Amino acid sequence: MVLEERRKLLIDCLNDPDNRVSSAAAAALERLEALSGLSQIFEGLKSSSRDQRVRAIFAMEHLASKQIFPPLINLLKDPDPEIRAAAIQVLGVKAHPKCLASLVKHLKDPDPAVRVHTAEALGHFPDSRLVPYLTSVLSSADEQLVVAAVRALGMIGVVEALNPLVELLQDQRAIVRTAAIEAFGSIPLTD
Repeated sequence: MVLEERRKLLIDCLNDPDNRVSSAAAAALERLEALSGLSQIFEGLKSSSRDQRVRAIFAMEHLASKQIFPPLINLLKDPDPEIRAAAIQVLGVKAHPKCLASLVKHLKDPDPAVRVHTAEALGHFPDSRLVPYLTSVLSSADEQLVVAAVRALGMIGVVEALNPLVELLQDQRAIVRTAAIEAFGSIPLTD
């Protein structure tokens, strides 16, 4: 049965006199619309236009479907750094724990912007295991990467991040010191 036939049948059921039936039809129609949009988004990922692919990636941020994760993780291997960066940003917002291993690898991505987006994305995961990965980039000459990693450590908010942040309070770069102070202040106290 094609999409339009299914949609019409469900729309007809919205007028059912029983509230349970009409509610079920509304929920089913919503899921059907989401699946329809999902297939369109997946088609957009195959486009030859970088802009269209990036728009499709960011559209996945608003979908509540586990089906988005395999294509997003696959996009981390894309040769275009802008595509990798967009996929990393969406995976960070989604913060699905199973994506963590795939994301961490991109702290060593050849593209500087991808590394920065990766550090930012990791901040969305409340996982103390990320502290060593993020602290490993704190000595980088790339100040944007260091600032992103420091902010991520602050967002993760675990005491294991305190010592590396203390060291950055003396960094030569004011922007790094500022980020370290902000992150330092956002880590909760422990007894």
